[in-house]
Amino acid sequence: MNSPAVLDVRDFGAAGDGKALDTAAIQACLDACSAQGGGTVWVPAGAYLTGALSLHSYVTLHLDAGVRLLGSTDPAHYPIIRSRWEGVDRDTYAPLLGGANLTHIAVTGRGVVDGQGAAWWQRHRAGSLAHPRPRLISFQDCRNVRIAGITCINSPSWTVSPLRCENVTVDGITIVNPQDSPNTDGINPDSCHNVHIANCHIDVGDDCIAIKSGTEASDRSALQPCENITVTNCTMLHGHGGVVIGSEMSGSVRNVVISNCVFDGTDRGIRFKSRRGRGGVVEDVRVTNIIMRDVLCPVTVNLYYAVGVWGDPDVADRRPRATSDNTPTFRRIHISHVTALDARLAAGFIIGLPEKPLEDFSLSDVSVMMAPDAEAGYPEMADGLEIMQRTGFYLRNVSGLRLHSVSLQGHAGPALQLVDSCDADVFALAARSPEPGVPVISLCNVARALVHGSLPGDSRDQYVRIEDDQSHGVMVNGATAQAVAA
Repeated sequence: MNSPAVLDVRDFGAAGDGKALDTAAIQACLDACSAQGGGTVWVPAGAYLTGALSLHSYVTLHLDAGVRLLGSTDPAHYPIIRSRWEGVDRDTYAPLLGGANLTHIAVTGRGVVDGQGAAWWQRHRAGSLAHPRPRLISFQDCRNVRIAGITCINSPSWTVSPLRCENVTVDGITIVNPQDSPNTDGINPDSCHNVHIANCHIDVGDDCIAIKSGTEASDRSALQPCENITVTNCTMLHGHGGVVIGSEMSGSVRNVVISNCVFDGTDRGIRFKSRRGRGGVVEDVRVTNIIMRDVLCPVTVNLYYAVGVWGDPDVADRRPRATSDNTPTFRRIHISHVTALDARLAAGFIIGLPEKPLEDFSLSDVSVMMAPDAEAGYPEMADGLEIMQRTGFYLRNVSGLRLHSVSLQGHAGPALQLVDSCDADVFALAARSPEPGVPVISLCNVARALVHGSLPGDSRDQYVRIEDDQSHGVMVNGATAQAVAA
């Protein structure tokens, strides 16, 4: 590695013994690399104890196999910077690896970045920190960012968190944080453009991947969308959600493709969340080729997300409210080619706002098998929900639903409950009534629905049941629904 373009941190005094604080030596090496016009800062095998480090443009920090970069547990080793935490611009501790207003930067190699987060988690639970905890890796307002190959463990909070960055690639990294560690999300692109997440393994104590764009608590005129995001070929374990959009989405999220991933033991699989007051638009999301196992609910859309505002009557109200710029919009979300095994609470929980229904939503070629030993619980975080257990697909306030070639096994109650919705097309739904007197499809206050191409099973008179006298324009296999209405 002897090259003018490659600098060795040991030549700048780094001890690499896991005891001496190597912050100054590693930072001096980064600075020298920048001063010569860029290159690679090489960290050879060893244990390096360090506080916050700042990268420079045109510099790659390469952690060789056998490296263990240990984050200091002393808050004094992390300067206070202006950043964003949970959607709000505020003062925070600097990340272990970070930088702002940079271009062509990278963190690569086969080494381990260990945030030694236990001390930070304890301080967080005790409420003894003056500022939000450090993230492990966070660049803001940067261009052409690459993070590849490394392993990240025990992050104090969010693990990889680019903010307002453009052209970000996160490839082939491993993230492992304890299941009970607070807010240790895996990868959280926030108000970023052109993000590529691929070939990663994520096992964390919160959302595995969360796509964000700030909240209404910040200056909305300064918010930027998170857009042009691809997530592919990843495995995700535990955590609150596999891939999550929101709840911080006031700057909007658009053009997202999620494909070829496996979720194992995440609370939810694909999860969307927001609430009144957030504003913003989530649109043009495609999800395909996903395998899930042992999830509470494979797909959720929750426009009544109550974390932080539990009991707020404006957020919780199920009646229509006047729309404004503060009303979130969700539209053109399409999910296909999904297999979910041992789902526990519901096959899908989708609830839009009555004043702004979820628009143009589809589930196609989706197969869900419920766990026979599932315990009851709440499918999402919202006020006023009923406990569910092996429930089918529950959808409310949806305009333009397409549910095609969906199969469901092991459910209790109707396979599909559609409420307060319009313009639904249900084709080739493969499900049976779980017991006599229970319909396969239950409709309540539904305007214009077509159910066709489906096998009715043994109880055709209970295949579709209309639960009210407000529904209209419902057709079943080309016939009006009166023949099968309750």
